[in-house]
Amino acid sequence: MTERRLLSGNEAIARGAIDAGISIATSYPGTPSTEILEYIAANADGIHAEWSVNEKVALETAIGASYSGVRAICSMKHVGVNVAADPLMTLAYTGVKGGLVLVAADDPGMHSSQNEQDSRHYVKAAKILCLEPCDSQEAYDMSKEAFNISEETKLPIMLRTMTRISHTSSPVNVEKAEKKKKPSLEIDAREWVMVPANARVRHKVLNEKQPLLRELSEGSRFNKVVKKGNEKKGIIAFGSAYNYVGEFYDGRSALLRVSTYPFPMKMINEFLEDLEKVIVLEEGDPLLEEAVRCLHSNVHGRLNGEVPLEGELTPEIAAKVLGKGTPGEKKPGIDLPPRPPRLCPGCPHQSLYNALKKVETSIITGDIGCYTLGVRFGTLHTCLCMGAGISQAAGISHTGIGKVAAVIGESTFLHSGITALMNAVYNKANMLVIIMDNSAVAMTGHQPTPLTGVTATGDMGGKITLEEIVKSCNVASVDVVDPYKEVEVEKLLRKRLDEKGVKVVISRGPCIIIKKRMTK
Repeated sequence: MTERRLLSGNEAIARGAIDAGISIATSYPGTPSTEILEYIAANADGIHAEWSVNEKVALETAIGASYSGVRAICSMKHVGVNVAADPLMTLAYTGVKGGLVLVAADDPGMHSSQNEQDSRHYVKAAKILCLEPCDSQEAYDMSKEAFNISEETKLPIMLRTMTRISHTSSPVNVEKAEKKKKPSLEIDAREWVMVPANARVRHKVLNEKQPLLRELSEGSRFNKVVKKGNEKKGIIAFGSAYNYVGEFYDGRSALLRVSTYPFPMKMINEFLEDLEKVIVLEEGDPLLEEAVRCLHSNVHGRLNGEVPLEGELTPEIAAKVLGKGTPGEKKPGIDLPPRPPRLCPGCPHQSLYNALKKVETSIITGDIGCYTLGVRFGTLHTCLCMGAGISQAAGISHTGIGKVAAVIGESTFLHSGITALMNAVYNKANMLVIIMDNSAVAMTGHQPTPLTGVTATGDMGGKITLEEIVKSCNVASVDVVDPYKEVEVEKLLRKRLDEKGVKVVISRGPCIIIKKRMTK
């Protein structure tokens, strides 16, 4: 029995995981993946859904569940996979028990990210299998099937999606949910304890699984020759890029659709027979194109410049490559004025930056979050990745440059700033760290943090105290300020910047949107 629903790609992935019988879902909020965990938390009883403090912890928690024999899903945006890469690479050695699916939501075009990396590189490095949907129905189907493949191969499976797929809604046929597996812990230290002697054996086991992964890819129902006759031109589209082909396809070219990695090379090789020209379309780096170039001499795509090496694969670009238009052509419509991101009126960060701007500093290093928008006011000079601002400030201070400040949000501090602060204290840096505590992961939708004590399901959990964490790092001083009292804040910042050691100022003021909700 099936039910028809209108779901976004993220909701479809979440629904597929629920219907596959997951017991645990973990994540760290980050656009474009956030709604996966939110949907599971709101729509599934008996499933443990949690916001973890970072992606590494999220994946490791899901791994623990998998070791217990139950199914688990872990979702994150593409840069989060960088954080989770450490356990991911070794997990391919240890293998899994219950099915484990890692969702990586890539962001080509950088709609809300600091880079547009291609998560398939991690799939290749870890030697696992990846699926990429082109719409919500496939997101649902692949989410369910990925758990079966994971248990068949005893490997984690990556489900790679894109911003456009994650946030676009389309009809989905939803099936009856499977029963959750009962936990059963069967300990095997030879598989789970990766001391060198065991790891060497497990690496060989992983390599021996590669023919099975290639076989599964070749036989996957998600790879399909859509059309092949006597055509001399062929099109190969990977995953979400197939949508653009469907929009401009005229039926006069051979067409192959690929949605799995490892790529189905036998299928591709057969498809290339008798073709004089091949166009390869894919989001991200030209991984499929590179593989096709090993088999064919006349391949068009990113590597020959017809598709830009950076940026999102847009309909305009696809139209030009497929001979249906030129880049820059837009369909008739309303030209809306640009709307760059900015701090909300009344934002506590704005008040803090007003005070900070009046204080003499050599440099202000930053991190990922709403407060990154301080760059618009000249009060932020770096932004690399989560937690990096504190480390960068420490490195700058060790060169002898004085009056170095770092700003970081409370969620980012819990994510990866604590270790950076400990390192700065240990190595005797001279710097000021400003933690902007606005009571939520505001940029991605006001998700709760351990500092609020509210869990992903809205229940009360254990509550962490920010001041106690900071004090335990043995910093020179800890101050908590009201950012709206700008004169007092300015005076304190001047004082602390002139002092030696690592000083911390906690700017505490709830996000203005949260404050309005509380008022109502």
